[in-house]
Amino acid sequence: MNLESPKVNVAKSAEYLFNALNDVKNFEKLMPENIAKFEVIDENCFEFGLKGMPEIKLVKKGGTPNSQIVLGAASSKLPFTLTGNLNAIDADNTEVQLAFEGDFNPMMAMMIKGPITKFIETLAQNMGKL
Repeated sequence: MNLESPKVNVAKSAEYLFNALNDVKNFEKLMPENIAKFEVIDENCFEFGLKGMPEIKLVKKGGTPNSQIVLGAASSKLPFTLTGNLNAIDADNTEVQLAFEGDFNPMMAMMIKGPITKFIETLAQNMGKL
């Protein structure tokens, strides 16, 4: 299952956004208002929970400086990645798009497609808060 957020223009440099996203504690600023839990486990991992959804632990999997950051599920039970693609428009503006890629059975994919789509759209819209 592959989902993408709309592209969002953020009035920050690609370098600034990459560094902000590389610090996992900053993801708390991007979370939807219905967040029930946010906990930094270490410099590469955080756990969050939204009301009515199971808690999810994300770990940094890698990235390319100033252009991409990749997070993935800490558990192999629900394998997925969340990739932030940064495209510098100019020195002070960056286009950001989030991509979710997961390997789920059709029933699970059908159940989570709506909530995940809304979630990544909210994360993208909140990039300006960094």
